[in-house]
Amino acid sequence: MDELTACLTLSALATSEKIKIQDAVALYNATHSVIAVFEDIKSQRDDIDVYIRKAEEELKWAEEHNVTVLPIYDGRYPPLLRECSDAPFALFTRGYCDLNTPCSISIVGTRKCTQYGKEVINEFVKDFAIACPDMVIVSGLAYGVDIFAHRAAMDNNIKTVGVVAHGLDSMYPVSHAVEAKRMIEQGGMVVTEFFHGTKAIGRYFLQRNRIIAGMTQATLVVESAIRGGGLATARNAQDNGRDVFAIPGPIHAELSEGCNELIRTNRAAIATSAKNIIEDMGWQQQTQLQEAKKRGIEREMFPTLSAEEEKIVTSLSLHGNCQSNVIALN
Repeated sequence: MDELTACLTLSALATSEKIKIQDAVALYNATHSVIAVFEDIKSQRDDIDVYIRKAEEELKWAEEHNVTVLPIYDGRYPPLLRECSDAPFALFTRGYCDLNTPCSISIVGTRKCTQYGKEVINEFVKDFAIACPDMVIVSGLAYGVDIFAHRAAMDNNIKTVGVVAHGLDSMYPVSHAVEAKRMIEQGGMVVTEFFHGTKAIGRYFLQRNRIIAGMTQATLVVESAIRGGGLATARNAQDNGRDVFAIPGPIHAELSEGCNELIRTNRAAIATSAKNIIEDMGWQQQTQLQEAKKRGIEREMFPTLSAEEEKIVTSLSLHGNCQSNVIALN
C-alpha cells in the first residue's frame, strides 16, 4: 500500500462518514504517517477493501482528466489548512494556486447578495489589490457573495480559489463553469475533497465551509441572515483560531442580521473598509517585507559596484527611470 492510495482511502472513508476525520487527523499529527493511520483504521474495519478500490479508481480518473491530487503530506497542500484538526486527507484541484502567501482571506455570505453587498465586495477587493497585490481570495463558487467575490478578484488581477461541494466532473451551479475556467486561466484553482461522481447536497456545502475557512488567515462575512451559511464558515474560522471580520448593515435588514450579531457578540471585528482588515492583520508590513526581499534578491545580482555605479543605482532607486542629466545632478 503506497501513501497516496492510503491517503485517498482515508478520504473516501471520511467523506462517507465511516471514520471521524478529527480522530484520524489527530493520529496523523501524532505519528506524521498516513500509513500508520491507514493501518490503525484497517485493523478496525472489515470493509476497507471497498474503499481501497475506490481510491485506486479515483487516482486513475484524476490522471485521465488532468486533475491534481494533493495529499495532506504534499508540500503543495495548503499549509494553513493542514494545521486544522479536521483537514481533509486529500484535495483534488483543477489548476494550482500557492496558498503559502502572506495575505489570504475568505469572502463569504448570503446567496441573495444585495446591491449593497456587491458594492462592498468590489470596493474592498479593489483596495486589497492595491495594498496587497499578492493576496489570494477564497470562496465557494456559489451564487451571491461567493461569485461576486471571485469576479471582483479576477477583475483586479488577484488570484482566487473556489472550493466546491461536489466532484470535479461537474460544476454547481452549471452557470459558474465559465468563471471557474477563467479563475484557473488567471492562476487560481477550483478545489474539492469529494471524489468524482459526488453530487452537491446540503450537508456537503456545510462540510466544504471548513476548507474555505481553513485555507486562509482571515474570513470576511459580507452579508448573512441570522442562520446563514456564512456564519457556519465564521465558526469554522474561529474554531481554528483565525480572524473573522464582518460588514455591518442596517439594523432592520434581514441579510445583515447575521453580520450585526457577529459584531455585537464580539465573534467578529467590524470592517468598514479594507484598510481595517489590512491594518488588523498586519498585511501592509508583510507586503512591504516581501517587496524588500525581492529588492534584496535583485540587489544581490550585482554585489560589487564601484562608487560611481553605486551613485547611479541610488539615484535610480530614488527617482525611478530618468535621463542621464538628472542622474549627473544627483
